[in-house]
Amino acid sequence: MADEIKWEWEINKRTTWLGASLRELYQFKDLLFRLVRKDFLSSYQQTLLGPFWVLLQPILTVLTSVLIFSKIIGVSTDGVPPLLYYLAGITLWNLFSEIFLATAVTFTQNAQVFSKVYFPRIIVPLSVVMLSGLRFLIQLLLLFIALMYYYFTGDISLPGSIILLAIPVVIATAGIGLGAGLIFSIFTAKYRDFLGLLQIILRLLMFVCPIFYPMSIVPQKLKWIMSLNPLSTQFELFRYAVLGKGLFTTGEVLYSMSFMVILVAGGLLLFNKIGDKLIDVV
Repeated sequence: MADEIKWEWEINKRTTWLGASLRELYQFKDLLFRLVRKDFLSSYQQTLLGPFWVLLQPILTVLTSVLIFSKIIGVSTDGVPPLLYYLAGITLWNLFSEIFLATAVTFTQNAQVFSKVYFPRIIVPLSVVMLSGLRFLIQLLLLFIALMYYYFTGDISLPGSIILLAIPVVIATAGIGLGAGLIFSIFTAKYRDFLGLLQIILRLLMFVCPIFYPMSIVPQKLKWIMSLNPLSTQFELFRYAVLGKGLFTTGEVLYSMSFMVILVAGGLLLFNKIGDKLIDVV
């Protein structure tokens, strides 16, 4: 009897909680980079401003925030120039919201591709993270330019080595967006109502996070409610790393980081186990 044929990979109806192995994901690395390139180019095709839209959105949002929250309402920014304060918050918020929204519609946006071609489904959310990370770096450059401007005008001082704290903050924020998006992608595939609900959740969450105000002005009796939101600590920690202003405790940081790890792990497990079964539903 001839030796059994050893296939490089095999498609079957079984699903696993762990999904694709790292070796299999590496084999599809070219597809991952092509998806990132395609989505980036398609986002700005037949537009007048092209990639400048990446900068225009935070600029307009920051200018509106300065007018409303600083000039009209008079919300404190802990001594930081309002434009710089809001720009730091909006930059980090855009990273989270883009990853969360784009990941949450993974199955509804890619149903036709998933039903015809096999590749690890997690490749699509990973491409979302990479694309959002690229846009974040562009917006981070704008934040750096604003930071240097206010430094040379003498309004602020440079943060020094604590700026390295921004790295784990960015990873944690992206992780929370990815984990939450993976979980919601299952619900949006089954129930289209969740597509509208996501927009409402993001709008409410934007004001629950300390983007337009510092935690220092939140009444003491309400701070524990704000601390339940793991993103609150990340925004305060990010501003501390970049601007030297932020209110947080070690316990809040550990809680936020632990929440991110659990959310990503749970999101990956559900996405890998249930994802393939949703193709017929979508």
